[in-house]
Amino acid sequence: MPSSFTLTLIKPDAVAAGHTGKILQHICQAGFRITAMKMVHLSEQQAGQFYAVHRERPFYSDLVRFMTSGPVVAAVVSGENAVERFRELIGATNPAQAAEGTIRKLFGQSVERNAVHGSDSEANAEREAAFFFSELERFNL
Repeated sequence: MPSSFTLTLIKPDAVAAGHTGKILQHICQAGFRITAMKMVHLSEQQAGQFYAVHRERPFYSDLVRFMTSGPVVAAVVSGENAVERFRELIGATNPAQAAEGTIRKLFGQSVERNAVHGSDSEANAEREAAFFFSELERFNL
C-alpha cells in the first residue's frame, strides 16, 4: 500500500506533563515518519475553527477551552495506511478502554484529557494537515 499521512496533535495535557518526547518516540518506533511538526498555542477562534465539526455537540465549549489551555504539538506523520494504523497506535478515546501499549493508555488521563488527537479519515487528515501546515511545510516522504 502506498504511503499516506495523518495529523496528530499532542494535546495541552500531555505537553504540560512533559510527555511530548516520549509520545514522538512512540510514534517513530511504530514505523511512522514525522514529515512536519510545530508547537502552537491555539486561540479560541483557531480551536473553534479546527473543531467546528463538533460545534453542535454538548462538549464543544469544553473542548475549545481545553485545547486553548496551553500549547499543542501538531505533526503530520506518514506511513503505509497511516490513518488506520495511527488510530490503532493511539487507542480508544477513553484511556481506560484503550489497549495496553497505546499512546492514550500510556499517557492519557481521561476522555477529555487523552493526550493526542488523530485524524479519523483520509479526508479529515488532508483538511486537518492543511489547517496547521502549508504545502511548503509538508514533506512528501
